[in-house]
Amino acid sequence: MEPIETVALVGAGTMGSGVAQKAAQEGFKVQLIDRDQESIDRGIGLISSTLDEAVNRRIMTPEKVQEVMNNIIPIVETNNVDIATDIVIEAVFEDFDVKSGVFDIIDKSCAEHTVIATNTSSLSVNELSKSTNRPEKFIGLHFFYHPAKNRLVEIIPGNETSIETLERVEQFCKRIGKVPITCKDRPGFVVNRFFVPWLNEAVLILEDGLGTPDQIDSIAREVFEIGMGPFALMNATGLPIALHSSDYLSEQLETPRFRGASLLRKTVNSRNSWVLEETNEESEHKEAIKNRLLGVTFLVAAQIVQENICRLEDVDCGAKVGLRWQKGPFELMNEIGIKESCQIVREYSILAGKGLEIPHLLEDRVENFEFKLVEVKMQGSIATVQINRPEVMNALNEEVVRQLKEVIEDLNENNDVTTIVFEGAGKAFIAGADVKFFVEKLKQNRFEDILTFTQAGHDLLNSIEKSNKTTIALTTGITYGGGLEFALSCDYRIGSKKTEFRFPETGIGIYPGLGGTQRMSRMVGVELARWAILAGNKIDGALSHQLGIIDEFTSETDLENTILKLAGLEKSGTKFRGQPSEITGQIDTIMRFYGDNALPEILSGRTPVGFDAEDPFVIRQFKSLNRAAPIAIQMASQLINESVKTNLDAGLQLELDRLEKIFSTNDALEGLSALIESRRPTYQNS
Repeated sequence: MEPIETVALVGAGTMGSGVAQKAAQEGFKVQLIDRDQESIDRGIGLISSTLDEAVNRRIMTPEKVQEVMNNIIPIVETNNVDIATDIVIEAVFEDFDVKSGVFDIIDKSCAEHTVIATNTSSLSVNELSKSTNRPEKFIGLHFFYHPAKNRLVEIIPGNETSIETLERVEQFCKRIGKVPITCKDRPGFVVNRFFVPWLNEAVLILEDGLGTPDQIDSIAREVFEIGMGPFALMNATGLPIALHSSDYLSEQLETPRFRGASLLRKTVNSRNSWVLEETNEESEHKEAIKNRLLGVTFLVAAQIVQENICRLEDVDCGAKVGLRWQKGPFELMNEIGIKESCQIVREYSILAGKGLEIPHLLEDRVENFEFKLVEVKMQGSIATVQINRPEVMNALNEEVVRQLKEVIEDLNENNDVTTIVFEGAGKAFIAGADVKFFVEKLKQNRFEDILTFTQAGHDLLNSIEKSNKTTIALTTGITYGGGLEFALSCDYRIGSKKTEFRFPETGIGIYPGLGGTQRMSRMVGVELARWAILAGNKIDGALSHQLGIIDEFTSETDLENTILKLAGLEKSGTKFRGQPSEITGQIDTIMRFYGDNALPEILSGRTPVGFDAEDPFVIRQFKSLNRAAPIAIQMASQLINESVKTNLDAGLQLELDRLEKIFSTNDALEGLSALIESRRPTYQNS
C-alpha cells in the first residue's frame, strides 16, 4: 500500500483552511486552493490567526509556526492542482452541484492514482461519487469543527470505494493526528445522527414550556457532563446550521420528529440568537427535560448500531472525541442502568412517533453493553493488538487490562501467531494509567483496589515479557508512565519523530509502579533511569534510539516494512544491557549529573562538582526535581538502586511491596488530584 504523501485542499474557508493547517502541522506539504487570491488570503489569515493563538498559549513556538506556514502552498483555481497529488480533499460549500463541479475539475486535472475526498456533513457520499470517473478512489471525510483542533473525523467509504483507498485514507488521517471512525453512508453518518436531534429536542422542550433555554442548558450540562448546553452550542455554531441539519435528517430518514422546531425556524428567520439569562431557579420539570434529552440520544444511538452504520464503541468515541462529552450514549445507559434507560427510551418513543420506534437492541434488554476496548487484527502470522480508548489517549484502566490479558493469553496459545504488535488508537500509544481511578480509591480509603489493579498490570506485563512470541510496541506517539512500562516489557520498540516518552510519576506524587524502576534501569543503566524517572524528563524518538529504548527509528510511512523486519525475531539478548546504545555528549552529561557521586548533591539541591549552576541543563533538572514530590523521588531512587542488586522478578515485587507506603502519603493524593484538576500540586513531604 502506497502511503499518502501529497495533499491538496479545495476551499480555503474555515473547514478547508483548518484541515490544511492540521496537515501542515504534521509535516505535509499542502496545496490550499480556492477560486481567487482574495479567498486564499482570507484562508491563510485564518490559519495565521489560529497559530498566533497557539503561540500566545505557549502551545507552539514562532519557529514551529513558520515551519507550518512554509508547508502551505497557495494556489488559485482547482485546475492548477499538482497532477501528482495523492489526495485532494474538497471542502467547499455544502451544495451538491457546487461539489460535483469541483470533482469534475479534479478528475480531469489529477493522475489516475489520486484519491478524491469530500468533506461533507450531510450529503450522500455514494451520490457524490457518481460525479467522478473514479468511484473506487472516492471517499467521504467529515471533519469536525475546528478541524485544526478537534481530533475526530468520520470516514465514509462509498459502495465502490476500494479497500486500498480506505486503508490509505485511514492511515493518512492517523498521521495528521485524527481519531477516525469508519461508518456507512447514511444520513447524519454517526455523530450528527444523534446530535442534531438532541439539539432540536431541546427546542421542542422549550416550545412545550418545560424550561427556559438557560434551565435546559443547565440540565444538559449536568446530565451529559459538558461545558455548553444545546442553546449555547447553537448560538456558537449558528442556528441556521441546526435548522438545515434537522430538516435534512427529517426528510432523509422520514422522521417528522426531527423536522426543525417551529421556534427554531422562527428564530432563524428573525436572524436572532437564543437569549440565555442566567438564573438560579431550577425548572420544576427537570426530570422530564432530562429524560427527553436522554431518550432521543439513547434511541438514535441504538438505531445507528442496529442499522450496522458503525459499532457502539464508535458511537461513544464520536460523542467523547467529537463533541467532548465525558461519556458516550452507551456508557451513559450502563451508568444509569439498562432497565431504567430502556424505560426512558420507551417513553420517548411513544412521544416521538413515526420513525422512532424502540429499537430491537433495547427492547427487553437486561444486560449492560460491553465495550471492546482491545481489538486484534491478523495479517498472516502477525497479530496487531490495538488499545482503543483514543478519547483518553488509551489510558489503562481495569477493563483494558482485563481485556488485554485475555487477548494475550489467547495469542500466546495460538500456534499460527509468531509476532504480536501492540498499538494505540489515535495520537498516543498509551498515556499511562487512569488517574481518576487512583483518586477515587484513595478518597474511598480502598487501597486494596489499587493494589489489585497494579498486580493485574504486573501480571499482564509479565505475560508479555515472558511470551513465546516476538512482541513489538509501536510507540510512534505519546507514551507516558504505564504506557512506557508496557512498551519496556515488549521485546522490541519502534519509534518515529512523533515518539514522546516520559515517566511523570514523581511529579504527581508516586513512583512508576508497573516495572518502570526495574526495566528502565536494566535497559539503559541507573544513571539514565534516574534522569528519566526522578526528574520526569521527556525523551523524543531520536534520543530514545541513541539510548537504546527504541530498537528501530523509522518514518510513519515505513512502519509496515519495519514491523516485517522485526517479526519473528528471537528475543533480544541485549534488551537489558544496562547501558545506552551509544554515548553522545548529551548522554555523557546526563550520566555524570545523575551518577552515584553526584546524586546526594542534587537530591540536596546542590550543584555537583564539575557542573555550572547557570548551565541551562542544570537549571532545567533542578526545576523538574523541585516540582516533584520529595517522598516519591526518594522511593523511586531507592527502587532504581535495588535494580542492580536483584533479579527482575524480585525487583518487580519490591515495587509492589512498597506501593501501600507511597499511596498512603498525603503527597500522593495531592499530586494525583492536582493532575485531574489541572493545577500545580503543593507537596508537604508527608
